Amino acid sequence: MDMKPSRCTKEQIIGILREHEAGAKTADVCRKHGISSATFYKWKAKYGGLDVSDAKRLKALEDENTKLKKLLAEAMLDNAMLKDIAAKKMVTPAARREAVAQLRVAYEVSERRACSALGADRTSIRYRSSRPDDAAVRARLRELAAVRRRFGYRRLHILLRREGIVMNHKKLRRLYREERLQVRRRGGRKRALGTRAPMALPQGPNQRWSLDFLSDAFADGRRFRILAIVDDFTRECLALVPDTSLPGLRVVRELDVLIASRGRPAMCVSDNGTELTGMAILRWSQQTRVEWHYIAPGKPQQNAFIESFNGRLRDELLNETLFTSLNHVREALLPRDSCSMKPVRIRWFNWEQHHDDHGEIHSHRVRYCRCHLVGHRTAGKCHLHLSWFWIEGQFSTYSNWGVRAPHNYSLFEA
Repeated sequence: MDMKPSRCTKEQIIGILREHEAGAKTADVCRKHGISSATFYKWKAKYGGLDVSDAKRLKALEDENTKLKKLLAEAMLDNAMLKDIAAKKMVTPAARREAVAQLRVAYEVSERRACSALGADRTSIRYRSSRPDDAAVRARLRELAAVRRRFGYRRLHILLRREGIVMNHKKLRRLYREERLQVRRRGGRKRALGTRAPMALPQGPNQRWSLDFLSDAFADGRRFRILAIVDDFTRECLALVPDTSLPGLRVVRELDVLIASRGRPAMCVSDNGTELTGMAILRWSQQTRVEWHYIAPGKPQQNAFIESFNGRLRDELLNETLFTSLNHVREALLPRDSCSMKPVRIRWFNWEQHHDDHGEIHSHRVRYCRCHLVGHRTAGKCHLHLSWFWIEGQFSTYSNWGVRAPHNYSLFEA
């Protein structure tokens, strides 16, 4: 039996060792099978005393051990790859593509192996989008989101539509999400973000209205709210609307009633409450072409006129009265005067309550004097400016509509 040592099976090796055990000399066995004595003693140390069945079991154990080592090595490699990208979020297909590319470069593995470790589908990894990038729309969307930082994609969709950019709302939502412009829900105390452009002071009636809500409770603990609307120039209280719920549609309805009787304002100012930032107010502002200004969050002093009115109303009425029902609140706020049929509380505030900024005259006369001065200034006989009239000057007497200014200037001289 003449063969190379590398071709000897375990059964043949055991047969050679059995010949030596039968009494053959080592030199004769080596010469017969063409092996060296070193090889013979190496086989004897490894397979001495074994049967053919024992050798087969040893071979099976070695193969199994090799497979287990390979599986362990692969598992350790997968574990190392997963730890490397554990801090990354792989929610979108783009993020998965980036993770697979990183693993292929860092660990020199195939695409199949990287996809298997991450549990990603190879078809999605190989996919290349053919959509346009919409760079212009994305840029404008980022600009609007920077100005309207609390607007979601729905309200930004309305602003884009005003500018003539027509787009399906689902596509806009995708672009909005890809640009990472999502608005997080605020928790805790509101704080001002960034700087806002200051508003110019109004120079006439109906140039700017302020809106705000007051909150109070009935005797049984139930809550109710009051919508207050004030003209920032004349300080007139235009409306007081009490109810247990005042959504945006109700605010729009009350504004329409006011505009029908008084005229349209140039601007409305409010805080960032959900009733005043909803779709109903945005749609109404667009249809009526009334500019709506939101103050900075956490800065009520930017809406100082309505806050001052709220303080007086709370101090003079809400803190002094224990309300039992909504009808009780309406009777306290909105009883009608038999002569003018105007709400007594609003009539008292506009006709009786004085204001230091107006030279201690009431709001309705400021509005009347403003209109009268504008009408007579063109005749050349009344050169008294309103700003000096009610801020620097002090009225000497009042009498129904006969008002005399300092230095004997007559406001009604024709």
